[in-house]
This record gives sequence, C-alpha cells and structure tokens, in this order.
Amino acid sequence: MEKKLTGKKIAILVANGFEQVELTEPRAALEEAGAITEIVSPEKQTVQGWNHDERGEAYVVAMPLDQARSADYDALLLPGGVRNPDRLRTLMRAVEFTDGFFVTGKPVAAICHATWLLIEAGVVKGKKITSWPSLRTDLKNAGADWVDRAVVVDHGLVTSRKPADIPLFTQKMIDEFAARRRERVRKSAHPRKAVEPLSVPNS
Repeated sequence: MEKKLTGKKIAILVANGFEQVELTEPRAALEEAGAITEIVSPEKQTVQGWNHDERGEAYVVAMPLDQARSADYDALLLPGGVRNPDRLRTLMRAVEFTDGFFVTGKPVAAICHATWLLIEAGVVKGKKITSWPSLRTDLKNAGADWVDRAVVVDHGLVTSRKPADIPLFTQKMIDEFAARRRERVRKSAHPRKAVEPLSVPNS
C-alpha cells in the first residue's frame, strides 16, 4: 500500500465494549499506510473489545482520555459496538475531544453505532451520514441527512454501517485522512459568546 499517511498521527477513541474488528482492521490499514495510531480511552491501562456478543481481546490504552488533546492528532477514528459509544456519549470529555476535530476541520471516520457520539457532540446537523440502521431516527432527529449506503463522505466525515463495510470504509478513510487539512467549516458545538469591546467616551 502507498504510504499516504506518513507523518500523520491518528487518535482511536474507544471505551469498553467496542466492536473489535472495527478497531483492528481500520487500524491495521492506517498503519500500513504509514500512520501512527494511538488508542485514547477513559479506561485505565487496557480497554476491552467485543466480537458481537462475546468478549474479545483487551488493548493497551496509549493515551488516557483526560490527558488527550485533539490538537495533537491529525484525524480521529471512532469504532462502533453498542456499549462503547453509549458510554462515551455520557462523558463530556469524550464529547469535547471529538468536537475539537470538527472545530479545526480535521477529518473523522465513524462506523456503526459510533455516530451516537457525533450526535452528542452536535456535529451531524446538515451532514449526509450513514450508520447502523437502528440509529437512523436518532440521526434524522439531530438534523442529519441519513442514507443507507456502505460508505458516505461529507466534508471530511467518513461514515459506514457495519463490519461488512470495512473494506470500503478504510479506503475512503485513508483518502480523507491523507487530504490536506480542511478549513474550519463550522463553529464549535459549545461556542463562547463574543465579548463586545467597551466604548470609550470622547474626552
């Protein structure tokens, strides 16, 4: 594979219960393309994967979520699984970390149930997106244009539905992660109010 991602550092954000193949296969493809990957997690030391309904392997956490900064990474990968994003979306630190990539126009790839976290971050409105079918109504209610496709790319956001889509998902993810850094395309989900300058009366 062409080393399109040499020099790129990719964050993989997961909590216990992620779908194992949605981390391992995209991660292998990223590293084969030359990227450095780091597992970011709220869990301590290791994070537990699952193979559908069965416990899978544990993976070393390279960066604790409470110390992670989106500014230190070039892109973000969000694996799915039901338990994983359901936990992450309850953690403000995970929401803020994810939002940071959108604020600065960095590419993000999310598969299966991972789009739950994107809803919580307030970044799906107006975007064309796909996901595991049961999230369709949640995404539509959040303002997304949901479609049933193997992979969808919209302004640096790559989404897919399920493990069977991983080959197409990884191909598009690598293309987007290799592209030049995009301009800021939206305001933060938690913007600060602008401070009006004080008027100084004429002396």
